Amino acid sequence: MQPISLNVPHRVYGMASSGNCHKVKLALDILHIPYRWHETDIMKGESRTPEFLRMNPNGRVPLLQIDANTFLPESNAILCYLADGSDLWPGDRLARAQALQWLFFEQYSHEPYIAVARFLHVFLKRHDDARLPDIMKRGYAALGVMETHLTQHEFFVAKRLTIADIALFAYTHRAADGGFDLAPYPAVRAWVDRCLQQPGMTEMPTPP
Repeated sequence: MQPISLNVPHRVYGMASSGNCHKVKLALDILHIPYRWHETDIMKGESRTPEFLRMNPNGRVPLLQIDANTFLPESNAILCYLADGSDLWPGDRLARAQALQWLFFEQYSHEPYIAVARFLHVFLKRHDDARLPDIMKRGYAALGVMETHLTQHEFFVAKRLTIADIALFAYTHRAADGGFDLAPYPAVRAWVDRCLQQPGMTEMPTPP
């Protein structure tokens, strides 16, 4: 998998059924940024090849290729890069900090539980994994934090769709894949529906 000279501004190495990768696709689609998608199956070790590791030594997707020699990993860093100068990245100083607050929340309090439960169920088929009870407890706690905020706000920051919403939407709208029941979280469910009404927002495909 050699880096190539690009005929379009960006190339994405990602796995379509990964929430972290879906975030990047959403931002690119919403902002109408041309890109090429290079499907990279982590379950087949395609992000651990010597060629890929030269682009991202951490061996993970998504990976954004900006030009022939410049690569940016980490989904939320990619969101910040793509959204800079757009309505997805608030111009107000406090609102930007609040967007970052939710990006950090997503990575530390949400993704490790909502996403990992989905990974165990959908990709590894470990429905009785010993980690699941604690993962479910912490995932529901994260959903509770979101419910509290969304009871008072239509979106997470700046009264409009931003990268904070994109980051949290990716795995939340597929939370049922990991065994989470969103029925007790009406504000979260209403927010998911509002997100899907925004141009360029789409559901993440299920694994083949």
